[in-house]
Amino acid sequence: MSTRAALSRRRFLQLGLTASGALLVGFGKSAFARTTTQIELIGEDLVKLTGYVMIERDNGIVIGAPGCEVGQGVFTALPMLIAEELDVDWSRVRVIQLPYDEATDIKPADDVMHGNFNGISEGWKLMREAGATARWLLLQAAANAWATPVTNLHTEAGHVVHADGRKLSYGALARMAAALSLPTDPVALKDPRDFQLIGKPTRTADARAIATGQVRYGIDEYMSQVLVAVMLRCPHPGGSLESLDDKEARAIKGVVDVIRIEGPQPGEASAGILAAGVAVVAENTWAAIQGRRALKATWKPGPWQEESSSRLTASANALLDAAKDGIVLRKDGDFAGSRKRARLTLNARYELPFLAHATMEPPNALIDLRNDGALLVASVQDAPAAARMINALSGLALETIELRLPRGGGSFGRRLHNDFVAEAVLIAKLAGKPVKLMWMREDDLAHDLYRPFGMHELSATLDRRNRVAGWSHHCAATPLEWRTPVKQDASTASGCVETDGFPAGLVDNLDRIFHPLDSGMPRGAWRGQQHTFSAFAEQCFVDEIAAQTRRDAVDLRLEMLGASREIPYRGTGGPVFDSGRLANALKKCAELIRWKEKRSNGHGVGIACNFSFGAHVAHAFEVSMEDERLRIHRAVCVADVGRAVNPLGVEAQLMGATIDGISTALRLQVTVRGGQVQQKDFSDYPLLAMADAPDKIEVHIIESSLDPIDAYEVAIPSVAPALANAIYAATTVRIRKLPLLPELMRML
Repeated sequence: MSTRAALSRRRFLQLGLTASGALLVGFGKSAFARTTTQIELIGEDLVKLTGYVMIERDNGIVIGAPGCEVGQGVFTALPMLIAEELDVDWSRVRVIQLPYDEATDIKPADDVMHGNFNGISEGWKLMREAGATARWLLLQAAANAWATPVTNLHTEAGHVVHADGRKLSYGALARMAAALSLPTDPVALKDPRDFQLIGKPTRTADARAIATGQVRYGIDEYMSQVLVAVMLRCPHPGGSLESLDDKEARAIKGVVDVIRIEGPQPGEASAGILAAGVAVVAENTWAAIQGRRALKATWKPGPWQEESSSRLTASANALLDAAKDGIVLRKDGDFAGSRKRARLTLNARYELPFLAHATMEPPNALIDLRNDGALLVASVQDAPAAARMINALSGLALETIELRLPRGGGSFGRRLHNDFVAEAVLIAKLAGKPVKLMWMREDDLAHDLYRPFGMHELSATLDRRNRVAGWSHHCAATPLEWRTPVKQDASTASGCVETDGFPAGLVDNLDRIFHPLDSGMPRGAWRGQQHTFSAFAEQCFVDEIAAQTRRDAVDLRLEMLGASREIPYRGTGGPVFDSGRLANALKKCAELIRWKEKRSNGHGVGIACNFSFGAHVAHAFEVSMEDERLRIHRAVCVADVGRAVNPLGVEAQLMGATIDGISTALRLQVTVRGGQVQQKDFSDYPLLAMADAPDKIEVHIIESSLDPIDAYEVAIPSVAPALANAIYAATTVRIRKLPLLPELMRML
């Protein structure tokens, strides 16, 4: 049976014909109002995704990719959805990146970020609608040309085919199709059984360009007469510039100006700028860097000059020891009563550090402010918010602001934040010329929006049959939101712990309580968000319960998951969590790692599973110690992400998340002393080296006919606990603090 695609009042298709006779199909009532880009058709939809099809007379197909590609695969997967319904040969398709602007009637939505982690799940029907409607128009045009009913026609590889064998290419029909009216009834979408492209491993649309160095990242973009700016920023959160001697900087050849940028005042909400600073504007990057080095600045510390990692740890421990006055996120049954009745009560405390994003391409932004509008060229994931920020800082009308979105060199949540855009706008306003703002690596690590720091206190009560009867989870952490008053509700815990996270709905008696921890460190979204922050504690604790009760860790998890059922879930990935799907992923992962096989060679195996963003994922590792080196022999990742639009892309996402998760779990942490971040570059924030990577990584995607889930973030939360559990199996060293390697070396 075919699916019917209804077009809402706020999202309707538009047709057009280019001067060359190319048919364009897309969304938005103002789709052709702008001419700054020759062939883009951009439109409005409820999930902030845009799409269009352009068919050339020679039957070439151009499909626009909405959202900023930062490695999440939307540049390929979203156009694949259009191409599937359009019924074209993928080898004939050319994909281009769509810009973003308000003139095309795109309106920001608070719940969906433009090109964010949920682009494929949110675009699943929307992109197919565009392709199906274009195909409908081409069929109607052919029916008119041949004076035959549409029922005598079908499409095949970019052609309309008559029952008698005659063919017309889409290119030949484009002009006639553009003259037709849009369908008044919903257009039928393909039956999934007829998919020719969806579900087939497909190479990244710009893979050749990436491999040959032809892709232009944000850092590669320049324009005529652009000035380059670098900034020296205050190293103290909430601090300010006390004095500045810029004479030597101004004397350097190529330096044009030195500009002071005010930061937010202590206690006030940030308008985008993270820190006060001084920008050196020059004719080229080298002169700007040399000018910054010549600056003589002194800084006035803010209210957080005494903050340190050790103090944060002490404060978190104190909050957990007191275990009072927290924000109650969820309370099921009677945990206190289950403790009194318990045969055994187990407790454990886990610690997680601040984390930086450390993208390979540091933040950068190219901005041209004119009297009649603005052009931003930057890899930003929240384009609507960036446009609003430019509007607020420049006074330019939203409809005059255009954003071009080059491929970004990684994000992991960093490019959801537009602080570097705000800096570029303020510098360009004062410089009076287009400006390219460049961040250095030391800027990126010292002035990030970090994943929160915190600790988890977990307690479990076991009945006489060693079943988990109660679960208590107290989390003391720096809230994701910063520079805003702490709210006494569940929103404060966002980014640290999920109200309905594991094992909510699986045990009768559950307490989940959050204790906000004061800090001046900027915080923001990080890959996997709250799931990476809580899964380490939750899944390691399950292993501790299994070890203490001499249970098999997989069997215990399966027992806790229970019968297959859908459980209400209010967090990211809801509205339900399917215990059966997670159990299936766990069992498959155990099978692939050969969980039941006894190891006698010093090897240990660990496993963990997690539900996040609608996906059900499990990881397993086999490790051993070789002298003082941890060797990871095998890594297995099993994921149920619904229907895999592009299995090759999904595999890459899961494998990349596994590597990223290992890198993060082993060595990465951001530490604070005297209110300042201590990490400066990759020498003290060491990413995973090839020598420490697994000998073998295996990815298994569970086949599914359910709607697709984006795989960008879902596989990272279960990595750290599975790896920690494997280390315990190999060494009997139980690690409760990240990163793992420093703790392992300390405890061996």
